[in-house]
Amino acid sequence: MPSQAQHDQEDPRRLTQIIGVIVAVAAAVCALSLAATISDPPATVNEVATVIALTSMIAVATMVKARVRIRSTTHSITWNEAAIVVGVAIAPASWVVLCTAAGVAVAFAALRLPAIKMAFSIGKNALVATGAGMTLVALDWAWPPSKIMELVGPVALAYLAATLLDEIIAIPVIAIASGSSVRQQFRANWDLRGVGVALRFLVAVCTLLLLRADPRLLVAVPPLVLSLHLAYSTRIRSRTEQQAWQRLARTTDALNVVDLDNVLTTAVTQAAELFSADEVEIELRDGGRTVRGGTGGLTFDGATGTPTDVDGTIVPAPLEGHDRSVDVGVLRLRFRGPVQLSEREQYTLRTFASALCTAVRNAQAYAELARVADEHAYAAAHDALTGLANRRHLLDEGTEQLSARHADGVTALVLIDLNHFKEVNDTLGHAAGDQVLVQVAERLRGAAQGGDLVARLGGDEFAVLLRGLPAPAVAAHRAETLLAALHEPFELDGMRISVEASGGISVAPASGGMAELLRRADVAMYQAKRAGQRISTYAPTRDTADLNRLTLGGDLPRAVADHEFVVNFQPIVDLGTGEVTSAEALARWHHPTHGMIDPLRFLEAVERSGLLPAFAEAILDQALIAAAGWRDAGFDVPVAVNVSPRSLLDARFPGSVLARLRAHDLPPDRLVLELTETLTLSQLDVVDRVLSRLRDEGVRLALDDFGTGYSSLSLLSRIPVHELKIDRSFVTTMESSAEAAAVIRSTLDLGRSLDLDVVAEGVESEPQRRALWELGCAAGQGHLFARPMPAGALLAALQRGSGGRPGTLAPPLHDAGAVIRLSQTRRQGGRARPDRLPHLPA
Repeated sequence: MPSQAQHDQEDPRRLTQIIGVIVAVAAAVCALSLAATISDPPATVNEVATVIALTSMIAVATMVKARVRIRSTTHSITWNEAAIVVGVAIAPASWVVLCTAAGVAVAFAALRLPAIKMAFSIGKNALVATGAGMTLVALDWAWPPSKIMELVGPVALAYLAATLLDEIIAIPVIAIASGSSVRQQFRANWDLRGVGVALRFLVAVCTLLLLRADPRLLVAVPPLVLSLHLAYSTRIRSRTEQQAWQRLARTTDALNVVDLDNVLTTAVTQAAELFSADEVEIELRDGGRTVRGGTGGLTFDGATGTPTDVDGTIVPAPLEGHDRSVDVGVLRLRFRGPVQLSEREQYTLRTFASALCTAVRNAQAYAELARVADEHAYAAAHDALTGLANRRHLLDEGTEQLSARHADGVTALVLIDLNHFKEVNDTLGHAAGDQVLVQVAERLRGAAQGGDLVARLGGDEFAVLLRGLPAPAVAAHRAETLLAALHEPFELDGMRISVEASGGISVAPASGGMAELLRRADVAMYQAKRAGQRISTYAPTRDTADLNRLTLGGDLPRAVADHEFVVNFQPIVDLGTGEVTSAEALARWHHPTHGMIDPLRFLEAVERSGLLPAFAEAILDQALIAAAGWRDAGFDVPVAVNVSPRSLLDARFPGSVLARLRAHDLPPDRLVLELTETLTLSQLDVVDRVLSRLRDEGVRLALDDFGTGYSSLSLLSRIPVHELKIDRSFVTTMESSAEAAAVIRSTLDLGRSLDLDVVAEGVESEPQRRALWELGCAAGQGHLFARPMPAGALLAALQRGSGGRPGTLAPPLHDAGAVIRLSQTRRQGGRARPDRLPHLPA
């Protein structure tokens, strides 16, 4: 869009072009009128006297005017139309056109007005005279008319033509000169203009009636015209002053805003309109700022001293209070030509400047108050040493986030505590400790993502609020990134200091809010410290503060004795063929009062109660009985059983497992023991002997929920498992989260490189199944295939099959014989064996 400065440069050119067109047309009309006059000149003394009288009358009517200033140009309201209409009524139109041109020229020469204004006025009035004269010629006008009504009608039409021509020619020129629209000028003061037209028409009619009756009565016309002129001029001046005061009131009201930019913009645009200035400039003492512009808005906002391109008259006004004790700057009105403000305009300018001074001071005071308030609010929400959010800010942001978590994904909290930081303070002093804390804050801030909130809770404890996670399991990877940022030594006065840290992760709970999220992260962090791990994820089974779980502990002996623990089975399916390859045993407590209870709520109590061996044997027995029953029915389906980490610390556990296998006449490789990463797995020297015996006997091992724990990779280096199970949280979000998809791909690559089977948990849709299969994942389990069910129900499903194929729960992803899958070999007691027969083409 063109700027205000460009408009200001274009307006004079447009004005000159329009005036040039008007003068050229008027010159042609005058030339034609001169030719007509030469062919029919005034011949008698009366005719010559009439020409002289008309010229004089038009000159006087031009000089007797009401003046209105628009920007640097003063526009006048004259009585020309009345004089012109009288002339065309009593003399030929060609004579009147020439008399009009001559009379206006004499008047402007006497007033010493600029040549361009003279040329425009001569041209405009010559065209007005032409229009009025042509109207009477078209009506077959003859002077004097025989009847009064024959006079009024034609004269009225001639006057209407003259008025319309005057408005059509003058108003566009005034609109360009004032920077306003033509429509706005047509509508401005229409009532006053209408009254003026009526008065001048009345004078013209009265003059013609007097001439018709007795020319000697013309002596009464000048006093009448003078009285009407004075009354009309007074009315115009009164209306102009009233409008000026109204605009001043509106302008001062508009300045009552607290934003300094709005104050300055409003002041510039309103002052340009109020004083008809070509440009308004405001210079502020404080800050050396200057703004300029016009009715269209600001054209400059910058440092004081930058020159302007508007030359001409400058009217300054200091921005000071009524008592002149405060001076905030200066207001300057600029006009492209010579301008002298009236006394009323000077008083208006002083009033406006005083109001602007007050508005600027108020805006500056408000800005300072807002700055101080922002500083206080920032200090109240941030740590003074590191600049991170403090505990209060973390709790407020977390509470707000949890209230909207249904739309923003998963919210998690990572709590980080520096290990042995007290030694830094005691050895190097608190100043050095503060420097370390500042560097820790900078690294955490750099490692966090854009939507995360990093906070210092106090001392050497930090927290990071993770927002909008695609899956809960992603929190562990984000936490590892944060702690990895603290791995490199810190530079401190030429020394390199290593600082270790422990982290606890908690995912937003269903209830309890931010306080519970923080408590759980704290529980997880101290679990990590006790276990010698860097990171631990909160698990309800290890939270001793769960009162509901404690109340269930008293019911455990009865539950074991009364066989209240039951096992359901969820099948694991070959993703390509839909064939059931194994089934996972899932323990449930069928409580007589609380109904079916998830193991997360009672497993910790079982482990602490001393009933773990009896519980484990009961679950294992039910799983092996089910596997034997499926085998006897013709479906040799291995069964997977989750193992409590505490069982791995019991040297009798391998013997118990092998005894149960022999009792049910099942080979060891029909049993898969699923291991989970917990604190007891850090005691690998103890666990290794238990797992080695089971592995050597042929029992298969799987690492459950792979990818959600920090030490999963280190665990693989110590325990050569046969199978990895991808956590369901990654599968659920693999289509929408790049992070989840990356974890799945890396797990599959790891499985291929280590010659391990990979099972995906939580497969709930065909697109997920196909995507996993195309990535190379062989097997999966989830609601797409079957929900957990009793052993008998699973056997019925196997017998029923899918599409008439017993032993399958889903149609194949490919036609029979279209794919050849090469079998993988696994480590088992130093021997390699095929997992299953390859699918050969028919």
